[in-house]
Amino acid sequence: MGDLLEEHDLGQWRRTHYSSEISPSIGDEIVVMGWVASVRDHGNILFIILKDMHGEIQITAKKGECDDSLFELAKEVKEHSSIGIRGKVRPQEKAPNGAEIVPAEIRAFSIAKKAAPFMTQGKTSTVGIDTRLDLRAVDLRRNYLGSVFRIRQTVLNSVREFLDRQEFIEVNTPKMIATATEGGAALFPIFYYDREAFLAQSPQLYKEQLTMAFENVFEIGPIFRAEPSRTNRHLSEAISIDIERAFADYGDVMSILERMIVSIVETVKERNADDLKFLELELPAVELPFPKYSYSDLIDKLQEAGEHIQWGDDVTPQVMKSLQDDRLGGFYFIIDWPTSTKPFYVKPGSADGGRVCESFDLMFGPLEMSSGSTRINRKDQLVERMSKQGLKPDAFDYHLRVFDYGVPPHAGFGLGLERLMMALIKVENIRDTTLYPRDIDRLAP
Repeated sequence: MGDLLEEHDLGQWRRTHYSSEISPSIGDEIVVMGWVASVRDHGNILFIILKDMHGEIQITAKKGECDDSLFELAKEVKEHSSIGIRGKVRPQEKAPNGAEIVPAEIRAFSIAKKAAPFMTQGKTSTVGIDTRLDLRAVDLRRNYLGSVFRIRQTVLNSVREFLDRQEFIEVNTPKMIATATEGGAALFPIFYYDREAFLAQSPQLYKEQLTMAFENVFEIGPIFRAEPSRTNRHLSEAISIDIERAFADYGDVMSILERMIVSIVETVKERNADDLKFLELELPAVELPFPKYSYSDLIDKLQEAGEHIQWGDDVTPQVMKSLQDDRLGGFYFIIDWPTSTKPFYVKPGSADGGRVCESFDLMFGPLEMSSGSTRINRKDQLVERMSKQGLKPDAFDYHLRVFDYGVPPHAGFGLGLERLMMALIKVENIRDTTLYPRDIDRLAP
């Protein structure tokens, strides 16, 4: 730390302008605040690039133009420090927004004690993702991730606006639950007072129950999956966009889902033009309706392509890559899956003895985005399906008992926010679409 630059409390200092509000026409003295993205020292002239939540500001300190003591103090400013600048705006074509600030006073609120182990400018990083994640708060200062998370914010706002127009009510369901939502072993057990509980894999059963009172509900919230996967597309804690609609079937909610995706793409284009330009990114082309392929037809195509896959097997991303079909490059649905592959609450079809169920997956290329279905709304059918899957109906009594009171026909889906972000903006690793990722190897920061 230098002799002149000292840390100060905020005191009476307050920001008067964000970077986005600065223009050459501002005549008055202003106060800006942010963190130091870069310092360029050219001897008698010093350029400090200050970043705030909206963008960058150029601070230009020139020997002879500002006090000698202030110039020397400016030379001690370190990258990543949080500072405030009081000064005058003047035109400068090469600076952000065509203006720069000539400082009259510099106040350091927090001086960086170390150099960051990676650069925050530009689109790419010179270090691996695990190094960045170890210092995630600093990593999130990167311009690239700033654009990613601004687009993510637009996606969430767009979802809420779209579903509000469709007369859905936003709900929040418990994340500590007594029994597995979908069965299986991919559960995180927790100690809940004097008994075992689990982190919720999905809001599924609760959102189904809520259709009794509110008909159309949605939730945007965390889900937890204890899948020991080390891939660039799996998280142990993810954000799911879930809907459930009364008096509807899987065709109705597929229509909602595809229209919601189109609305998201159009909204991001409109609100994040600068971010898309910085990322040099063109969003996926979307056109209604999305292509639909039955599971059975895809199995036939895969077998023709030489894949060793049988009817009833899962369709993995690796297997899907073997299909040479241009229509499978964007968003499309795989519909009518084998009943045996789906959870107990999925409604079997009426044909072929219920061998195929009213279900769908939304795909983007080989990547699964969403799963949905028509749900069973009769108690006896639910009990039968639970028993077939080796589940104990008694453990689900809290859910089954409401089916004595007229649960309406209903359907819904869950859409992974992080997977959707991967598809929209071509993020290579899903961990860069969430602030503090959780996976099999990472529980901190």
